[in-house]
Amino acid sequence: MKYQAKRKAIILLEDGTIFYGKAVGNAEGEASGEVCFNTGMTGYQEIFTDPSYYGQLMVTTNAHIGNYGTSKDENESNGAKIAGLICKNFSYVQTRPSADQTLQEFLNANKIFAISDVDTRALVTYIRENGAMNAIISTDVENIESLQNKLKKVPDMNGLELASKVSTKEAYYYGDQNSDLKIAALDVGIKTNILRHLAQRGAYIKVFPFDASYEDMKSWNPDGYFLSNGPGDPQPLENAISVTKQIIENDHPLFGICLGHQIIALANGIETYKMHHGHRGINHPVKNLITGKGEITSQNHGFSVDKAQTEAHSDVEVTHVCLNDQTLGGLAMKSKNVFSVQYHPEAGPGPHDASYLFDEFIDRIKKKQSA
Repeated sequence: MKYQAKRKAIILLEDGTIFYGKAVGNAEGEASGEVCFNTGMTGYQEIFTDPSYYGQLMVTTNAHIGNYGTSKDENESNGAKIAGLICKNFSYVQTRPSADQTLQEFLNANKIFAISDVDTRALVTYIRENGAMNAIISTDVENIESLQNKLKKVPDMNGLELASKVSTKEAYYYGDQNSDLKIAALDVGIKTNILRHLAQRGAYIKVFPFDASYEDMKSWNPDGYFLSNGPGDPQPLENAISVTKQIIENDHPLFGICLGHQIIALANGIETYKMHHGHRGINHPVKNLITGKGEITSQNHGFSVDKAQTEAHSDVEVTHVCLNDQTLGGLAMKSKNVFSVQYHPEAGPGPHDASYLFDEFIDRIKKKQSA
């Protein structure tokens, strides 16, 4: 690639702090959203296409991004969902035979603005110390006041409903239609790898839009119900919470991941809260309190369930704890066939330590079928 001077770019945080970088591809551009970081050393394509990151500016802590390109088979949704990308070293070439695009081509196709040559160690340290906050990235480096005015209009993640932005508009099916095991999934930002894991275990899944009613889901006569991961604050999702209450009242097998986990907590009257800077990476340690075993997990969440309220609830028990900060990692209801985890057992990217949870869900459904 012929060398050309890179266009200057900045990161302006809502507290007025500025970090400097260069525009990827020398393009003019601008993007805004909550700035967050992921500590994974690989899996950038899966991260960029994870619906849970909708509305967020992603900072990658791995020093080199783009070196293995992208492959359409590794998308976790129908396209990139991040608001923008911030990285240290951006690779314009890829060296993987199975890749079908360079990362630059992928970002261009998805209209994602990216900046590189950023001191990401300093930026991540700042977020860790001061908390996640809104930011704007731009090549309009001379007009700080104008950028500050634009930034003031970016909505706060606290109280923000985003599931409607990423959920399917129409119900669809995944897996073997001849299966005798049917799962109804409420899509509030579902990752494709979750569907893969369920289908690999013999399930036929019908994925419903975020605003589907309990009657809609029940009319398919599923054997179990699933609540997906997704972006934003769980508290505004009144329909999903109401649907979950009805699923619980009728004692159907129910499994929730990430945002789905938070919805199950809210359906039980347990509060959620916005974390200081969240958990995002593929090496987070979790302890299973039921088995006593440790798990290395993939995590991506900026909200969490109140652990003290969970411990005090008469019908809910804490099943998993995140060992880095002792926050709630999982829960189960004592009188109902319901359980959930805050992290991502399907990984993509990440370790497979927690994939047993899909087996547990299938086992719960089969026990209900044979009862």
